[in-house]
Amino acid sequence: MTSTEGTPAADAYPRKILEYMEGFLISKVTCTFIHSQSLSSRVSPASPLPPSVSVLYSNTEQASVYLTRSSPLSLFQSIQYNSRTIYLCWHYLTDAVREGRNQYEKAFGVSSKDLFEALYRSDEEMVKFMQLMNSIWNICGEDVITAFDLSPFKVICDLGGCSGALAKQCTSAYPECTVTIFDLPKVVRMSREHFVSEADQRISFHQGDFFKDPLPEADLYILARILHDWTDERCIELLSRIYKACNPGGAVLLVEALLHEDGSGPLTVQLYSLNMLVQTEGRERTAAQYAALLAAAGFTNIQHHLTGKIYDAVLGHKEM
Repeated sequence: MTSTEGTPAADAYPRKILEYMEGFLISKVTCTFIHSQSLSSRVSPASPLPPSVSVLYSNTEQASVYLTRSSPLSLFQSIQYNSRTIYLCWHYLTDAVREGRNQYEKAFGVSSKDLFEALYRSDEEMVKFMQLMNSIWNICGEDVITAFDLSPFKVICDLGGCSGALAKQCTSAYPECTVTIFDLPKVVRMSREHFVSEADQRISFHQGDFFKDPLPEADLYILARILHDWTDERCIELLSRIYKACNPGGAVLLVEALLHEDGSGPLTVQLYSLNMLVQTEGRERTAAQYAALLAAAGFTNIQHHLTGKIYDAVLGHKEM
């Protein structure tokens, strides 16, 4: 519908497009906010913050919980990673869409042939990524770990367990379980040095590459934000290896951001899927698509649970 003057009618006003077009401004304001806290602590009362900064710097209750660096639920590290790493990759989104591959080589000058060699291109970058995952699971981990009753599974293996934040959520929610974090040797080293203390006695480590090395036997395997990194073929390859190692009656828990079945949303997950194109070999999927991958590897009685938040859970079982 158009007006008599030939201009779009009021109900055709592209409000959403205009908001999304400038969405990066919101992201950059958030990044500026977390850094302005340290700036404000260095400015004397005689030299107040400039008005342009002061207008941004005002703590709400949520900001105090999620944006202050000292908070146990702080998203500071996640926001930093988005701003300093992911944002740079997104400069090459058009190239990623055109070429159908990740853009680490253009963004950082490192080969993108080995995904995690690019991601962990230095100890500093590896710790940044681990801090990102740590902050996310400190907030979102409990919802996905308790989406299903996992208490029957006493021996758990968290594949690609990274900082151990999800393993800690497991041992907290299920006091009778033990969790083995399976990850690359250098990730295990960093996790021991920076994230998991000796006091976490029900958490252990196993070094290896989950595509190449034998997997430890377990009742339950957790793949949290792992399959979205890979093609369908690689996902089935990994799930088949898990199926063989899994104890009879065991299961695998997938933690992913699920697309609607028609692919129409949520918007956040659609953006995540573009981010996978820019950074990895994979994409986000629907619950049905993950169920098909699990079934192809031999898992049955596949269920999914929508948490109502960003991350959801899919559970597949191995028969007795």
